[in-house]
Amino acid sequence: MTTSQTAPEPTRTGVSRVLVVGGGITGGVLGLALAQRGVEVVLVDLRSELGGVGHGITLQGNALKAFRSVGIYDRLAERGYAFDHVRLRTADGHLIAEIPTPPMGGPDLPGTMGAVRGDLADLLAEEVVAAGVDVRLRTTVTEIDDRGDHVVATLSDGTTETVDLLVGADGIRSSVRAMIGIDVQPRPVGMGIWRTVAKRPPEADCSELYYGGPKYKAGYTPISEDLCYAFLIEENLERSAVGEGPRGAELKQRGAGYGGAWGEMRDSLADDALVNYQWIESVQVDEAWFRGRTIVIGDAAHACPPLIAQGAAMCAEDAVVLAEMLTAGEPVEAVLPAYVDRRRPRVELVLGNSLQLAEWEMHPDTPGADPGRIMAETLHALVEPA
Repeated sequence: MTTSQTAPEPTRTGVSRVLVVGGGITGGVLGLALAQRGVEVVLVDLRSELGGVGHGITLQGNALKAFRSVGIYDRLAERGYAFDHVRLRTADGHLIAEIPTPPMGGPDLPGTMGAVRGDLADLLAEEVVAAGVDVRLRTTVTEIDDRGDHVVATLSDGTTETVDLLVGADGIRSSVRAMIGIDVQPRPVGMGIWRTVAKRPPEADCSELYYGGPKYKAGYTPISEDLCYAFLIEENLERSAVGEGPRGAELKQRGAGYGGAWGEMRDSLADDALVNYQWIESVQVDEAWFRGRTIVIGDAAHACPPLIAQGAAMCAEDAVVLAEMLTAGEPVEAVLPAYVDRRRPRVELVLGNSLQLAEWEMHPDTPGADPGRIMAETLHALVEPA
């Protein structure tokens, strides 16, 4: 460990060796949490390196609590930008409401923190390696042979690994999910999101959301003393528009009609600023998340639209809770169904309310539509421990 926080004491458990597929937030936190508890972990990832690049990320208090439990919070806090409220504004910048962020991670953690997504990925990658996780890059699983009391996994490099449990933490288009016969595909929500990093105006001291403009919504989160993560949500464009590139001029044109600090950020973008556009999609596995000794977690089981900023939190919570339950001394056969029963109500609350927000933002004239209320209710519900 490279932080001052101490890892949990290794726990004697029937689970001694685990294969984790995917080294993003879910897989990285899981691999780190298991290794800190004395479990041997093999982590495979198709990328050439685990570290990251990319735009910003909004992390609520429950995500920060999960990161603190595996010892990376202090280092992340040195780089990120903490705050405890969110503002809702009209498209021209007039204040609608200011909503305090409840202490979802406890009273000693910020309600929210903005961070550079690449910083989080880099910290996780460093700590995973330092914890002794066996990381195999440019590698994935190609065959799963469940033999009842263990799993033999064939990897893409031709080797095999014998483990007590295989965890698919391989995201919204999970190959593990398909390999164990869960026939669930990502579903387009009907929205697309533009993301970029811009200079932070001095007044940009918390997340702000701009409603009622020419698109569905604009917003931003401060991610450091100097930078903000800015986004624009509109209808789905053609699939050919999906991707990342020097598209600052395009975002400025599409984001016309918004004022306030968001308008300042838009105008400050260079025409060749790096901008990412993606469709917003969701995944919900209604059945059990596991088959035998293989389980999918995180976005592979429940990917939600980023409208309540809980995607990373749900993934990190999944990982920490699974590590805790696997190392509590109970057999795997008992842990997996108990784990799904414990996690399902919480992730379905977030997913269902995120989808409701998407519907209201696409159809703002819907009777009873109240985005601020459902956002506040969701965050207050998540004050309860995971």
